Amino acid sequence: MTLTSKQRAYLKGLAMNIEPIFQIGKSNLTTEITTAIEESFNTRELIKITVLKNASDDPKAMAETIAERTKSTVVQVIGRKIVLYKENKKHKKIELPK
Repeated sequence: MTLTSKQRAYLKGLAMNIEPIFQIGKSNLTTEITTAIEESFNTRELIKITVLKNASDDPKAMAETIAERTKSTVVQVIGRKIVLYKENKKHKKIELPK
């Protein structure tokens, strides 16, 4: 899914008010973390992840990998924070601007 700049800005605004629900550390991106993130998209559409300082991979590259594996969209990567969005067809909570 490709986001317009208006939709991306809207999601960034929403993301400012949410706490990170995952932390990725020195074990980097494991299958367990990817699965947990994918499962969390069942109840949320917007997820924030913190990449800890001891993680050796680049947060931007991690964000792309997670998005690819979970079929989500990278909203933004600021420093060590990743924000991902995945529309939930059954339980839609976020109405994106057109």
